[in-house]
Amino acid sequence: MASPTPLQGTELVDCARANAKQGIETAARQCGFGEDLNGFSQALKRACESMNLQVKELSELITDDEMILQMGKGEIVAPDSASEL
Repeated sequence: MASPTPLQGTELVDCARANAKQGIETAARQCGFGEDLNGFSQALKRACESMNLQVKELSELITDDEMILQMGKGEIVAPDSASEL
């Protein structure tokens, strides 16, 4: 569900990360910026800088684990619970 107002800070970074694979247009819309791609990019850059993240492109927010799963060359293996470590 798209945010009715533009997100800021960590909420913006989290939303952008969650929608990064769908592209900048979708991410901007979901983060409450509608069609304002420049405003979205600038706000995202400021939010990332405030979190000490060096991000130049939206695609850099996609984690390595997500990229591996997307390429179909691996899977994440983890225990079902903390007691099963």
